[in-house]
Amino acid sequence: MTSKQRAYLKSLASTLNPIFQVGKSSLTPEFVIAIDEAFNTKELIKIAVLKNCMDDPNEIAQMIAERTRSQVVQVIGKKIVLYKPDKKKPQIIRPKEQA
Repeated sequence: MTSKQRAYLKSLASTLNPIFQVGKSSLTPEFVIAIDEAFNTKELIKIAVLKNCMDDPNEIAQMIAERTRSQVVQVIGKKIVLYKPDKKKPQIIRPKEQA
């Protein structure tokens, strides 16, 4: 993903509300499955890391991205934005890479 594409996805994510929250139990298999299922209807997901979660948001983002085969767009404070394009009908059209 190029920096231009990442910037475009960040701009789209700025208006999103978090649809998941990571709490004190951190990442459970059920939580990762729920996020993976959410990618069936959404391509861009925002996750909030609650104050009672002792894990680093960057590490959480990397683990979720690996397990769901998505990409980390950004981690700002305790907010994580992930992107996974729909294979059949992508809804978000990213800017093309420059030749």
